[in-house]
Amino acid sequence: MSTDSRTTAKAAHPPLAAARAGAPLTALLWGGGLLLLLASAAVAVTIGPARISVPDVWSTVAAHLGFGASDLSPIRDGIIWNLRMPRTLLAAVCGAGLAVCGTVMQSLLRNPLADPFVLGVSSGASTGAVVVVVLGVGGGAVSLSAGAFVGALLSFALVLLLSHTLGGSTDRVVLSGVAAMQLFSALTSFVVMTSADAEQTRGVLFWLLGSLSGVGWSEVALCSAVLAVCLVVCLAHARTLDAFAFGQDAAAALGVNVARTRLVLLCATALLTAALVSAAGAIGFVGLVLPHAARALTGSGHRRLLPVTALAGAIFLVWVDTLARTVLDPQEVPVGVVTALIGVPAFILVLYRTRSAS
Repeated sequence: MSTDSRTTAKAAHPPLAAARAGAPLTALLWGGGLLLLLASAAVAVTIGPARISVPDVWSTVAAHLGFGASDLSPIRDGIIWNLRMPRTLLAAVCGAGLAVCGTVMQSLLRNPLADPFVLGVSSGASTGAVVVVVLGVGGGAVSLSAGAFVGALLSFALVLLLSHTLGGSTDRVVLSGVAAMQLFSALTSFVVMTSADAEQTRGVLFWLLGSLSGVGWSEVALCSAVLAVCLVVCLAHARTLDAFAFGQDAAAALGVNVARTRLVLLCATALLTAALVSAAGAIGFVGLVLPHAARALTGSGHRRLLPVTALAGAIFLVWVDTLARTVLDPQEVPVGVVTALIGVPAFILVLYRTRSAS
């Protein structure tokens, strides 16, 4: 093949050429991110009052997975396997899930300031949790997590109903989410102020700010399963999300069923957010900031962007949770407080970049 022919073929397939050129960088980001996540989780488990080493962590994990036996005492084994490991893994799952939801929301709604809570899911989850804890709905048979999950789904159903009634455009979805957020926030405040005692109010407020304390393997398994399903759904729609970057009309011209795609992806992100919030409370700014950081590394192609964003969110929240539980030891800081302290300056930077680009 002549030089001119090769040049013509390359110009005729620019996406393919770009994909091949970016493949080594993508493999490096995925491989390096995965190794960094594993190392971060192992080191995070060792940090705390009890003296534990990384080899102790690997030995305990291997023993519980059936690979050999651990020579650690039952107390130290319990600290690693029953206390710190579930918390660290749930932090990673929550960070990955919130970051993925933020990426999808920002692309789907074409709003760089959108995050997983823009649909009012967090506010609905908060109301559901408060109703169970403070009012005792369910007579003890319904847990805080179950109440939060039901409240999140009810809030999202309200958003879908409102947005569909108002025409279903992206701005109507956002406005419906804001309305639902305000409604359920007001309901939460009303229930707490009129029915909760001081101890209940303190516990509820701590959970509302985000808390990973006291979580177990059941929460890790549930949230991991929901994350896996939703991530597969989002990756299956990666090319569609790329098309949405040019607007709804352009996506429709490319053969995308805009209404169906938006409904599927909004339901997936709402379900994932509901599961994460029901397990860990409202942790803000992860889904707002991490997608922008990942785009700076991978570009806007969602087939590469979504996995890198998930890894970045997981690593970020593992270390945020480690900081939250140790910086004021023995007192614990809500995870949402730490993410807000880190996220607000980053949010301001995003605002300035958005303003400069407009």
